[in-house]
Amino acid sequence: MQTEGMELPKVGSIGEYIRDQRKQAKISLRQLATQAGVSNPYLSQIERGLRKPSAEILNQIAKGLRISSQALYVQAGLIEDREPDSDVLAAIRTDGSLTERQRQVLVDIYESFRKENRVEASTQAERTSQNARPESEPHGVDAVPAEEGATSSSNGRRNPEPKEG
Repeated sequence: MQTEGMELPKVGSIGEYIRDQRKQAKISLRQLATQAGVSNPYLSQIERGLRKPSAEILNQIAKGLRISSQALYVQAGLIEDREPDSDVLAAIRTDGSLTERQRQVLVDIYESFRKENRVEASTQAERTSQNARPESEPHGVDAVPAEEGATSSSNGRRNPEPKEG
């Protein structure tokens, strides 16, 4: 029973996703099975939704497809997608004119820029917060330079001396 607004992965969706990725990469089932170190029948069963692969098998398949293992884990429901794809990532991943390798390189470059910007933003925020902190007030007689013609009172304030004249 599925409720409205709640998306559940359909049975076989990980297998369909793997098959789509394999076809987009123009790799045969046999080639992917060899690259991933699994048998042809087992990979075929995964693609048809008859078997649910373990995280280790998904990792091997991801390497064979040259895609992120996290993408397969999310698709398989093993982990939650932490942040939704940006429009840029969605466009890259759905562009049928690019090879899987080209898509992966573009995603990697894009993600590295985003990571670099997050680090830079947090460094900048840290600098800003350090500059916003009030410096502690100096204490003691030697902390405040005495002005010529001024004396310190018992409350720490300087009082101008009366000028003679």
